[in-house]
Amino acid sequence: MTTEVTLRKSLSLYQVVYMGLAWMTPMIYFSIYGIAYENAGGMLTQAYLLAFVAIFFTAYSYGVMSKTFPTSGSAYSYTAKGIHPYLGFLVGWALLLDYFFSPIIACLTFGIYLHAQFPAVPAAVWIIGLNLALGIINVIGIKFSANLSKIFVWIQILFIALFCFFLGRGLSGGGDIHVFQPLLQTDVPFGTILAGASIICFSFLGFDTVTTMAEETVNAQRTIPRAIMIIIISASVMYLVPSFLTQLVYPHLSFVNADSAGFELVKLVGGAGLSAIFITVLIMAIFTQGLSSVTSVSRLLFVMGRDAILPKQVFGYLHPKFNTPVFNIAIVSAVSLLALAISLDSAVKFVNFGALTAFFFVNVSVIAQKYVKEGRRSASQTLKYLVLPLLGAGFIGYLLSLLDRDALWMGGVWVALGIAYHLLRTRRAAGAAPARSPQTGSPRAVKS
Repeated sequence: MTTEVTLRKSLSLYQVVYMGLAWMTPMIYFSIYGIAYENAGGMLTQAYLLAFVAIFFTAYSYGVMSKTFPTSGSAYSYTAKGIHPYLGFLVGWALLLDYFFSPIIACLTFGIYLHAQFPAVPAAVWIIGLNLALGIINVIGIKFSANLSKIFVWIQILFIALFCFFLGRGLSGGGDIHVFQPLLQTDVPFGTILAGASIICFSFLGFDTVTTMAEETVNAQRTIPRAIMIIIISASVMYLVPSFLTQLVYPHLSFVNADSAGFELVKLVGGAGLSAIFITVLIMAIFTQGLSSVTSVSRLLFVMGRDAILPKQVFGYLHPKFNTPVFNIAIVSAVSLLALAISLDSAVKFVNFGALTAFFFVNVSVIAQKYVKEGRRSASQTLKYLVLPLLGAGFIGYLLSLLDRDALWMGGVWVALGIAYHLLRTRRAAGAAPARSPQTGSPRAVKS
Protein backbone atom coordinates (compact mmCIF):
# COMPACT_ATOMS: atom_id res chain seq x y z
CA MET A 1 0.00 0.00 0.00
CA THR A 2 1.67 3.19 -1.18
CA THR A 3 1.26 6.51 0.58
CA GLU A 4 -0.77 9.02 -1.42
CA VAL A 5 1.37 11.80 -2.83
CA THR A 6 0.28 15.26 -1.76
CA LEU A 7 1.34 18.82 -2.39
CA ARG A 8 2.33 21.02 0.55
CA LYS A 9 -0.15 23.75 1.54
CA SER A 10 1.84 26.95 1.93
CA LEU A 11 0.37 29.68 -0.30
CA SER A 12 -1.56 32.61 1.17
CA LEU A 13 -4.26 34.60 -0.62
CA TYR A 14 -1.94 37.30 -1.89
CA GLN A 15 0.79 34.88 -2.93
CA VAL A 16 -1.82 33.17 -5.13
CA VAL A 17 -2.88 36.58 -6.48
CA TYR A 18 0.69 37.50 -7.38
CA MET A 19 1.19 34.18 -9.17
CA GLY A 20 -1.98 34.77 -11.18
CA LEU A 21 -1.04 38.35 -12.05
CA ALA A 22 2.45 37.17 -12.99
CA TRP A 23 0.96 34.71 -15.50
CA MET A 24 -1.48 37.34 -16.78
CA THR A 25 1.34 39.91 -17.06
CA PRO A 26 -0.05 43.47 -16.57
CA MET A 27 2.46 44.72 -19.17
CA ILE A 28 0.51 42.81 -21.83
CA TYR A 29 -1.51 46.03 -22.05
CA PHE A 30 1.37 47.49 -24.05
CA SER A 31 2.25 44.27 -25.89
CA ILE A 32 -1.13 44.09 -27.65
CA TYR A 33 -1.86 47.83 -27.74
CA GLY A 34 -1.50 48.25 -31.49
CA ILE A 35 -3.63 45.33 -32.62
CA ALA A 36 -6.28 46.09 -29.96
CA TYR A 37 -6.36 49.79 -30.92
CA GLU A 38 -6.81 49.02 -34.61
CA ASN A 39 -9.52 46.39 -34.09
CA ALA A 40 -11.46 48.54 -31.61
CA GLY A 41 -11.30 51.64 -33.82
CA GLY A 42 -9.38 53.47 -31.10
CA MET A 43 -12.16 52.95 -28.54
CA LEU A 44 -10.05 50.96 -26.09
CA THR A 45 -11.82 52.13 -22.94
CA GLN A 46 -15.18 50.81 -24.14
CA ALA A 47 -13.53 47.64 -25.48
CA TYR A 48 -11.83 46.93 -22.13
CA LEU A 49 -15.13 47.48 -20.29
CA LEU A 50 -16.88 44.97 -22.58
CA ALA A 51 -14.01 42.50 -22.21
CA PHE A 52 -14.16 42.77 -18.41
CA VAL A 53 -17.91 42.12 -18.36
CA ALA A 54 -17.51 39.16 -20.72
CA ILE A 55 -14.66 37.50 -18.86
CA PHE A 56 -16.28 38.17 -15.48
CA PHE A 57 -18.89 35.46 -16.12
CA THR A 58 -16.21 32.84 -16.78
CA ALA A 59 -14.20 34.00 -13.75
CA TYR A 60 -17.35 33.60 -11.68
CA SER A 61 -17.78 30.03 -12.97
CA TYR A 62 -14.17 29.21 -12.04
CA GLY A 63 -14.84 30.55 -8.57
CA VAL A 64 -17.92 28.36 -8.17
CA MET A 65 -16.14 25.20 -9.34
CA SER A 66 -12.96 25.86 -7.32
CA LYS A 67 -15.12 26.14 -4.21
CA THR A 68 -16.95 22.92 -5.09
CA PHE A 69 -13.82 20.93 -6.05
CA PRO A 70 -10.70 22.45 -4.37
CA THR A 71 -8.22 20.32 -6.36
CA SER A 72 -5.32 21.37 -8.58
CA GLY A 73 -6.70 20.05 -11.87
CA SER A 74 -8.43 23.27 -12.98
CA ALA A 75 -10.80 22.81 -15.96
CA TYR A 76 -9.77 19.15 -16.26
CA SER A 77 -11.03 18.28 -12.77
CA TYR A 78 -14.12 20.51 -12.98
CA THR A 79 -15.28 18.97 -16.25
CA ALA A 80 -14.44 15.40 -15.20
CA LYS A 81 -16.36 15.67 -11.94
CA GLY A 82 -19.09 18.00 -13.08
CA ILE A 83 -19.93 16.44 -16.46
CA HIS A 84 -18.03 13.23 -17.34
CA PRO A 85 -14.49 11.86 -16.79
CA TYR A 86 -13.87 11.25 -20.50
CA LEU A 87 -14.87 14.80 -21.44
CA GLY A 88 -12.71 15.99 -18.54
CA PHE A 89 -9.74 14.21 -20.08
CA LEU A 90 -10.35 15.90 -23.46
CA VAL A 91 -10.69 19.33 -21.82
CA GLY A 92 -7.50 18.71 -19.81
CA TRP A 93 -5.76 17.60 -22.98
CA ALA A 94 -6.86 20.79 -24.78
CA LEU A 95 -5.84 22.88 -21.76
CA LEU A 96 -2.35 21.44 -22.04
CA LEU A 97 -2.02 23.46 -25.27
CA ASP A 98 -2.59 26.67 -23.32
CA TYR A 99 -0.31 25.72 -20.44
CA PHE A 100 2.44 24.04 -22.48
CA PHE A 101 2.76 26.84 -25.00
CA SER A 102 2.67 29.70 -22.49
CA PRO A 103 6.26 29.10 -21.29
CA ILE A 104 7.26 28.65 -24.94
CA ILE A 105 5.87 32.12 -25.69
CA ALA A 106 7.69 33.53 -22.66
CA CYS A 107 11.02 32.03 -23.76
CA LEU A 108 10.48 33.13 -27.36
CA THR A 109 9.60 36.75 -26.57
CA PHE A 110 12.40 36.91 -23.98
CA GLY A 111 14.88 35.85 -26.65
CA ILE A 112 13.45 38.30 -29.22
CA TYR A 113 13.61 41.36 -26.95
CA LEU A 114 17.04 40.65 -25.48
CA HIS A 115 18.52 39.82 -28.86
CA ALA A 116 17.19 43.16 -30.10
CA GLN A 117 18.91 44.90 -27.17
CA PHE A 118 22.13 42.87 -27.47
CA PRO A 119 22.46 41.81 -31.15
CA ALA A 120 25.83 40.14 -30.55
CA VAL A 121 24.19 37.50 -28.34
CA PRO A 122 22.02 35.01 -30.29
CA ALA A 123 18.37 34.70 -29.25
CA ALA A 124 18.95 30.98 -28.64
CA VAL A 125 21.31 31.78 -25.76
CA TRP A 126 18.64 33.85 -23.99
CA ILE A 127 15.97 31.21 -24.66
CA ILE A 128 18.05 28.36 -23.21
CA GLY A 129 19.21 30.49 -20.28
CA LEU A 130 15.66 31.52 -19.32
CA ASN A 131 14.48 27.93 -19.69
CA LEU A 132 17.09 26.68 -17.23
CA ALA A 133 16.36 29.48 -14.75
CA LEU A 134 12.61 28.82 -14.82
CA GLY A 135 13.14 25.10 -14.28
CA ILE A 136 15.52 25.53 -11.35
CA ILE A 137 13.35 28.11 -9.56
CA ASN A 138 10.26 25.90 -9.95
CA VAL A 139 12.09 22.85 -8.57
CA ILE A 140 13.15 24.81 -5.48
CA GLY A 141 9.50 25.39 -4.58
CA ILE A 142 6.31 27.27 -5.32
CA LYS A 143 6.64 29.61 -2.33
CA PHE A 144 9.96 30.91 -3.66
CA SER A 145 8.31 31.40 -7.08
CA ALA A 146 5.40 33.28 -5.49
CA ASN A 147 7.70 35.64 -3.57
CA LEU A 148 9.75 36.37 -6.70
CA SER A 149 6.57 36.94 -8.70
CA LYS A 150 5.38 39.43 -6.06
CA ILE A 151 8.45 41.61 -6.59
CA PHE A 152 8.23 41.62 -10.39
CA VAL A 153 4.45 42.14 -10.43
CA TRP A 154 4.86 45.23 -8.24
CA ILE A 155 7.51 46.56 -10.62
CA GLN A 156 4.98 46.25 -13.46
CA ILE A 157 2.28 47.96 -11.40
CA LEU A 158 4.64 50.83 -10.54
CA PHE A 159 5.54 51.27 -14.21
CA ILE A 160 1.87 51.47 -15.19
CA ALA A 161 1.37 54.04 -12.42
CA LEU A 162 4.35 56.03 -13.74
CA PHE A 163 2.92 55.88 -17.26
CA CYS A 164 -0.40 57.20 -15.94
CA PHE A 165 1.46 59.98 -14.10
CA PHE A 166 3.01 61.15 -17.38
CA LEU A 167 -0.42 61.04 -19.01
CA GLY A 168 -1.80 63.09 -16.12
CA ARG A 169 0.82 65.74 -16.79
CA GLY A 170 -0.52 65.90 -20.33
CA LEU A 171 -3.95 66.78 -18.92
CA SER A 172 -2.63 69.68 -16.85
CA GLY A 173 -2.96 72.03 -19.81
CA GLY A 174 -6.73 71.79 -19.53
CA GLY A 175 -8.08 73.04 -22.85
CA ASP A 176 -11.26 71.53 -24.23
CA ILE A 177 -10.76 68.08 -22.69
CA HIS A 178 -14.01 66.58 -21.39
CA VAL A 179 -13.64 63.98 -18.66
CA PHE A 180 -16.23 61.55 -20.06
CA GLN A 181 -15.14 61.93 -23.67
CA PRO A 182 -13.68 58.38 -23.97
CA LEU A 183 -17.00 56.86 -22.87
CA LEU A 184 -19.28 59.11 -24.93
CA GLN A 185 -17.64 58.76 -28.33
CA THR A 186 -20.18 57.12 -30.64
CA ASP A 187 -18.66 57.58 -34.09
CA VAL A 188 -17.25 54.01 -34.05
CA PRO A 189 -19.74 51.15 -34.72
CA PHE A 190 -20.50 48.90 -31.75
CA GLY A 191 -19.48 45.86 -33.81
CA THR A 192 -15.99 47.31 -34.19
CA ILE A 193 -15.68 47.87 -30.45
CA LEU A 194 -16.90 44.31 -29.85
CA ALA A 195 -14.23 43.01 -32.25
CA GLY A 196 -11.63 44.85 -30.21
CA ALA A 197 -13.07 43.41 -27.00
CA SER A 198 -12.74 39.87 -28.38
CA ILE A 199 -8.99 40.40 -28.79
CA ILE A 200 -8.62 42.24 -25.49
CA CYS A 201 -10.18 39.28 -23.66
CA PHE A 202 -6.87 37.50 -24.16
CA SER A 203 -5.28 40.12 -21.87
CA PHE A 204 -7.20 38.48 -19.02
CA LEU A 205 -5.98 34.94 -19.67
CA GLY A 206 -4.17 33.69 -16.59
CA PHE A 207 -6.70 34.15 -13.81
CA ASP A 208 -7.63 30.49 -14.27
CA THR A 209 -4.09 29.24 -13.62
CA VAL A 210 -4.42 29.85 -9.88
CA THR A 211 -6.88 26.94 -9.73
CA THR A 212 -3.94 24.62 -10.49
CA MET A 213 -2.44 25.70 -7.15
CA ALA A 214 -5.48 24.78 -5.04
CA GLU A 215 -3.78 21.89 -3.24
CA GLU A 216 -0.86 24.14 -2.30
CA THR A 217 -3.12 26.94 -1.03
CA VAL A 218 -4.22 27.41 2.57
CA ASN A 219 -8.04 27.21 2.86
CA ALA A 220 -8.35 26.80 -0.92
CA GLN A 221 -12.16 26.70 -1.00
CA ARG A 222 -12.27 30.27 0.24
CA THR A 223 -8.93 31.56 -1.02
CA ILE A 224 -9.05 30.55 -4.70
CA PRO A 225 -12.43 32.17 -5.56
CA ARG A 226 -11.35 35.36 -3.78
CA ALA A 227 -8.00 35.34 -5.59
CA ILE A 228 -9.71 34.97 -8.97
CA MET A 229 -11.89 38.03 -8.39
CA ILE A 230 -9.01 40.10 -7.01
CA ILE A 231 -6.94 39.23 -10.09
CA ILE A 232 -9.73 40.12 -12.55
CA ILE A 233 -10.60 43.42 -10.82
CA SER A 234 -6.92 44.43 -10.38
CA ALA A 235 -6.17 43.70 -14.03
CA SER A 236 -9.24 45.67 -15.14
CA VAL A 237 -8.08 48.73 -13.20
CA MET A 238 -4.56 48.44 -14.64
CA TYR A 239 -5.98 48.24 -18.18
CA LEU A 240 -8.86 50.73 -17.93
CA VAL A 241 -7.07 53.64 -16.23
CA PRO A 242 -4.24 54.01 -18.78
CA SER A 243 -6.61 53.45 -21.73
CA PHE A 244 -9.01 56.11 -20.39
CA LEU A 245 -6.23 58.64 -19.80
CA THR A 246 -4.65 57.91 -23.18
CA GLN A 247 -7.95 58.55 -24.98
CA LEU A 248 -8.30 61.84 -23.08
CA VAL A 249 -4.82 63.09 -23.99
CA TYR A 250 -4.52 61.49 -27.43
CA PRO A 251 -8.02 60.96 -28.89
CA HIS A 252 -6.53 60.07 -32.30
CA LEU A 253 -3.35 58.03 -32.68
CA SER A 254 -1.47 56.39 -35.54
CA PHE A 255 1.47 54.01 -35.36
CA VAL A 256 4.31 53.09 -37.67
CA ASN A 257 4.07 49.41 -36.69
CA ALA A 258 1.09 47.88 -34.85
CA ASP A 259 3.32 45.21 -33.27
CA SER A 260 5.47 47.86 -31.56
CA ALA A 261 2.68 50.37 -30.94
CA GLY A 262 2.99 49.98 -27.17
CA PHE A 263 6.63 51.05 -27.32
CA GLU A 264 5.73 53.97 -29.63
CA LEU A 265 3.01 55.07 -27.21
CA VAL A 266 5.35 54.96 -24.20
CA LYS A 267 7.94 56.98 -26.10
CA LEU A 268 5.26 59.52 -27.11
CA VAL A 269 4.06 59.89 -23.53
CA GLY A 270 7.36 59.81 -21.62
CA GLY A 271 10.19 60.21 -24.11
CA ALA A 272 13.37 58.16 -24.34
CA GLY A 273 13.76 57.87 -20.55
CA LEU A 274 10.39 56.20 -19.99
CA SER A 275 10.83 53.97 -23.06
CA ALA A 276 14.17 52.70 -21.69
CA ILE A 277 12.49 51.77 -18.40
CA PHE A 278 9.69 50.15 -20.40
CA ILE A 279 12.01 47.64 -22.07
CA THR A 280 13.55 46.65 -18.72
CA VAL A 281 10.18 46.16 -17.04
CA LEU A 282 8.80 44.26 -20.03
CA ILE A 283 11.67 41.77 -19.83
CA MET A 284 10.94 41.27 -16.11
CA ALA A 285 7.27 40.75 -16.96
CA ILE A 286 8.12 38.07 -19.51
CA PHE A 287 10.30 36.32 -16.93
CA THR A 288 7.55 36.18 -14.30
CA GLN A 289 4.98 35.06 -16.87
CA GLY A 290 7.26 32.18 -17.78
CA LEU A 291 7.80 31.32 -14.12
CA SER A 292 4.10 31.14 -13.39
CA SER A 293 3.44 29.23 -16.63
CA VAL A 294 5.86 26.44 -15.72
CA THR A 295 4.28 26.23 -12.26
CA SER A 296 0.78 25.89 -13.70
CA VAL A 297 1.47 23.26 -16.36
CA SER A 298 3.60 21.12 -14.04
CA ARG A 299 0.71 21.03 -11.52
CA LEU A 300 -1.85 20.13 -14.18
CA LEU A 301 0.40 17.29 -15.36
CA PHE A 302 0.81 16.15 -11.75
CA VAL A 303 -2.94 15.86 -11.19
CA MET A 304 -3.42 14.02 -14.50
CA GLY A 305 -0.57 11.69 -13.49
CA ARG A 306 -1.93 11.14 -10.00
CA ASP A 307 -5.29 10.21 -11.56
CA ALA A 308 -3.42 7.77 -13.85
CA ILE A 309 -4.64 9.64 -16.93
CA LEU A 310 -0.93 10.08 -17.72
CA PRO A 311 1.74 7.54 -16.58
CA LYS A 312 1.67 7.87 -12.80
CA GLN A 313 5.30 6.87 -12.12
CA VAL A 314 6.50 9.94 -14.03
CA PHE A 315 3.77 12.57 -13.91
CA GLY A 316 2.46 11.75 -10.43
CA TYR A 317 5.90 11.91 -8.77
CA LEU A 318 6.88 14.53 -6.17
CA HIS A 319 10.46 15.18 -5.06
CA PRO A 320 10.84 14.04 -1.41
CA LYS A 321 12.79 17.16 -0.37
CA PHE A 322 11.34 20.00 -2.45
CA ASN A 323 7.83 18.51 -2.65
CA THR A 324 7.57 19.65 -6.28
CA PRO A 325 6.80 17.63 -9.46
CA VAL A 326 10.39 17.66 -10.73
CA PHE A 327 9.84 15.26 -13.64
CA ASN A 328 7.00 17.42 -14.93
CA ILE A 329 9.12 20.55 -14.61
CA ALA A 330 11.90 18.83 -16.58
CA ILE A 331 9.41 17.77 -19.28
CA VAL A 332 8.00 21.30 -19.54
CA SER A 333 11.54 22.69 -19.82
CA ALA A 334 12.31 20.24 -22.62
CA VAL A 335 9.13 21.12 -24.52
CA SER A 336 9.86 24.83 -24.04
CA LEU A 337 12.94 24.40 -26.21
CA LEU A 338 10.46 24.46 -29.12
CA ALA A 339 10.90 28.22 -28.74
CA LEU A 340 14.10 27.71 -30.75
CA ALA A 341 12.08 26.57 -33.78
CA ILE A 342 8.41 27.60 -33.56
CA SER A 343 6.96 30.97 -34.60
CA LEU A 344 5.30 33.29 -32.10
CA ASP A 345 2.12 33.35 -34.20
CA SER A 346 1.74 29.55 -34.09
CA ALA A 347 2.37 29.41 -30.35
CA VAL A 348 -0.28 32.07 -29.66
CA LYS A 349 -2.83 30.13 -31.73
CA PHE A 350 -2.28 27.02 -29.63
CA VAL A 351 -2.73 29.02 -26.41
CA ASN A 352 -5.96 30.64 -27.58
CA PHE A 353 -7.55 27.35 -28.61
CA GLY A 354 -6.67 25.59 -25.35
CA ALA A 355 -7.73 28.45 -23.08
CA LEU A 356 -11.06 29.15 -24.75
CA THR A 357 -11.99 25.46 -24.89
CA ALA A 358 -11.33 25.16 -21.14
CA PHE A 359 -13.27 28.36 -20.39
CA PHE A 360 -16.30 27.13 -22.34
CA PHE A 361 -16.51 23.80 -20.50
CA VAL A 362 -15.96 25.30 -17.05
CA ASN A 363 -19.08 27.42 -17.63
CA VAL A 364 -20.99 24.31 -18.75
CA SER A 365 -19.66 22.39 -15.72
CA VAL A 366 -21.32 24.85 -13.34
CA ILE A 367 -24.68 24.17 -14.96
CA ALA A 368 -24.14 20.38 -14.96
CA GLN A 369 -22.92 20.20 -11.36
CA LYS A 370 -24.97 22.84 -9.58
CA TYR A 371 -28.17 23.19 -11.57
CA VAL A 372 -28.60 19.62 -12.84
CA LYS A 373 -26.84 17.28 -10.37
CA GLU A 374 -27.36 19.22 -7.14
CA GLY A 375 -30.75 20.56 -8.22
CA ARG A 376 -30.13 24.12 -7.08
CA ARG A 377 -33.00 25.77 -8.93
CA SER A 378 -34.48 28.52 -6.79
CA ALA A 379 -34.79 31.96 -8.41
CA SER A 380 -31.42 33.17 -7.11
CA GLN A 381 -29.76 29.82 -7.77
CA THR A 382 -31.10 29.77 -11.32
CA LEU A 383 -29.42 33.13 -11.87
CA LYS A 384 -26.12 31.96 -10.32
CA TYR A 385 -25.95 28.43 -11.68
CA LEU A 386 -27.74 28.69 -15.03
CA VAL A 387 -28.05 32.23 -16.39
CA LEU A 388 -24.56 33.56 -15.54
CA PRO A 389 -22.71 30.42 -16.73
CA LEU A 390 -24.81 30.41 -19.94
CA LEU A 391 -23.77 34.01 -20.61
CA GLY A 392 -20.14 33.05 -20.02
CA ALA A 393 -20.36 29.99 -22.27
CA GLY A 394 -22.11 32.00 -24.99
CA PHE A 395 -19.49 34.70 -25.14
CA ILE A 396 -16.59 32.24 -25.01
CA GLY A 397 -18.24 30.20 -27.75
CA TYR A 398 -18.40 33.37 -29.84
CA LEU A 399 -14.71 34.01 -29.26
CA LEU A 400 -13.92 30.42 -30.30
CA SER A 401 -15.77 31.04 -33.55
CA LEU A 402 -13.51 34.03 -34.23
CA LEU A 403 -10.33 31.92 -34.20
CA ASP A 404 -8.85 31.52 -37.66
CA ARG A 405 -8.86 28.22 -39.53
CA ASP A 406 -5.21 27.48 -38.69
CA ALA A 407 -5.92 27.71 -34.96
CA LEU A 408 -9.00 25.49 -35.22
CA TRP A 409 -7.16 23.00 -37.44
CA MET A 410 -4.15 22.76 -35.13
CA GLY A 411 -6.39 22.47 -32.09
CA GLY A 412 -8.48 19.79 -33.78
CA VAL A 413 -5.39 17.74 -34.61
CA TRP A 414 -4.23 17.98 -30.99
CA VAL A 415 -7.61 16.82 -29.67
CA ALA A 416 -7.58 13.93 -32.18
CA LEU A 417 -4.19 12.87 -30.81
CA GLY A 418 -5.66 12.98 -27.32
CA ILE A 419 -8.55 10.72 -28.35
CA ALA A 420 -6.11 8.25 -29.93
CA TYR A 421 -3.93 8.27 -26.80
CA HIS A 422 -6.93 7.67 -24.53
CA LEU A 423 -8.15 4.73 -26.63
CA LEU A 424 -4.69 3.16 -26.63
CA ARG A 425 -4.30 3.64 -22.87
CA THR A 426 -7.67 2.11 -22.00
CA ARG A 427 -7.11 -0.89 -24.28
CA ARG A 428 -3.69 -1.56 -22.76
CA ALA A 429 -5.11 -1.25 -19.24
CA ALA A 430 -7.94 -3.67 -20.04
CA GLY A 431 -5.54 -6.18 -21.57
CA ALA A 432 -3.00 -5.96 -18.75
CA ALA A 433 -5.47 -6.47 -15.89
CA PRO A 434 -8.33 -8.76 -17.00
CA ALA A 435 -9.03 -9.89 -13.44
CA ARG A 436 -9.72 -6.41 -12.18
CA SER A 437 -12.97 -4.50 -12.09
CA PRO A 438 -14.47 -3.74 -15.49
CA GLN A 439 -14.00 -0.08 -14.67
CA THR A 440 -10.20 -0.40 -14.48
CA GLY A 441 -8.55 1.90 -16.94
CA SER A 442 -11.53 4.20 -17.08
CA PRO A 443 -11.20 7.65 -15.57
CA ARG A 444 -14.15 6.74 -13.32
CA ALA A 445 -11.95 4.20 -11.54
CA VAL A 446 -9.78 7.00 -10.13
CA LYS A 447 -10.62 8.03 -6.59
CA SER A 448 -10.66 11.73 -5.99
